[in-house]
Amino acid sequence: MATIDGLPPLREVLQTHDLVAKKSLGQNFLLDLNLTAKIARSAGDLTGSDVLEVGPGPGGLTRGLLAEGARKVLAIEKDTRCLPALAEIAEAYPGRLEVINGDALQIDPLAHLTPPIKIAANLPYNVGTELLVRWLTPKDWPPFWESLTLMFQREVAERIVAKPGSKHYGRLAILAQWRAEAKIVMSLPPEAFTPAPKVHSAVVHLRALPEPRYPADAATLSRVVAAGFNQRRKMLRASLKGVAPDIEAKLEQAGIAPTERAERVTLEQFCRLARIVAGQE
Repeated sequence: MATIDGLPPLREVLQTHDLVAKKSLGQNFLLDLNLTAKIARSAGDLTGSDVLEVGPGPGGLTRGLLAEGARKVLAIEKDTRCLPALAEIAEAYPGRLEVINGDALQIDPLAHLTPPIKIAANLPYNVGTELLVRWLTPKDWPPFWESLTLMFQREVAERIVAKPGSKHYGRLAILAQWRAEAKIVMSLPPEAFTPAPKVHSAVVHLRALPEPRYPADAATLSRVVAAGFNQRRKMLRASLKGVAPDIEAKLEQAGIAPTERAERVTLEQFCRLARIVAGQE
């Protein structure tokens, strides 16, 4: 990979720019350019697409995305220490890499990107889930992105693809699978990173569906699911009592036993309950 883009190996980049991953920023740098290229390929055909990357760090995945043919990469990096390394990548790929120093939670990527847009990132651990939920819950659907290719802690990845009845099934699974096709495409051991985290990691690929699998009001569904899984050990008639005064009748109308627990309720059932709560059925 380094010979393809003419840039030095990432360990050398870290030494040159005196870069050490900061725990406070949720940083774990992935230095194997073969792995970053593999992650970039798992995002699909990038030619003709703009790509949003959050938390590029020293730019390992950035280089993979550009080498795999991304039309443009918008890299949002909060850590000013990483900017010189990213500037060197921008020089190697003239006009194809824009770097913004800032907080991804505060920046509108649409002001900098042209559709079709894909998102690919080794997300900082401390904001990864919040960003995913934002990308999955826009007011309008389809969203601005075609696909998400994101690295998480393995446990978070398993929560995204979990099925009813499993210990990982919850709010993330509902939000992801309602509007997207989600699958784990790669697993990475701790030693692939510098510093090595205490947990394994995994890459999840989510493809936006043209429309949700089942009709439901997004805000109502989010409220019902959040309440249901907030007290997942309780029966739904107890955990959802604040959602509607006659929640038992609404659960029964949706075909859900009031004594059931949230982890055994399917996506389709949650969507129907959301429609009933919203007065749409």
